[in-house]
Amino acid sequence: MATLHRARDHALIDAIEGVAPIKFVGDVWRVVRTGRDVLASSSVGGRWDDTTFDVLYTSQTADGAVAEMRFHLSRGQPVMPSKVSYRLYQLKIDLAKALRLADLNAIRDLGVDTSRYGALSYNDRTQEYPRTQEIAETAHFVGFDGLVVPNARWSCMNTIVFAGRIGPDSLDVIKDHGQIDWNSWLTKPFGY
Repeated sequence: MATLHRARDHALIDAIEGVAPIKFVGDVWRVVRTGRDVLASSSVGGRWDDTTFDVLYTSQTADGAVAEMRFHLSRGQPVMPSKVSYRLYQLKIDLAKALRLADLNAIRDLGVDTSRYGALSYNDRTQEYPRTQEIAETAHFVGFDGLVVPNARWSCMNTIVFAGRIGPDSLDVIKDHGQIDWNSWLTKPFGY
């Protein structure tokens, strides 16, 4: 059965095609539940995927990766779940054709309400996702292999890999930095 897509925004296609792709080679960070494959991608309907293709969410700093997971694990609650066991990994990524949106101005120019970017509660987060998901789906459609975009929880950049667009040599685990000590990390303020 074929997957049906909604009509694409032609102005968005033109805008994204007007951005010169970059080559991104570098170290990134990822937080993964203990026992899960660190390189396993998914299509969960997050900020930068609309569930029609698999992505791998990473951050360009360890704090950025932990801040993102902290947000999702806390789910708006004042206390973190007590039995969570997550590990911090350092990866090497090689993207040949990434769409880089350097700052909030760049994503605002593509129609994202940046006053709400990362500012909504966990329960309301999906209200800010439709346009970012549309941007990612369009970038995937026109042939990019990933995104380099501002992290919504920390002052750094995230790198989102479009899993079906990269080869096996484009992604590697460099180091397992061990289990996250949430108690010590929770003393840090959120991001910006």
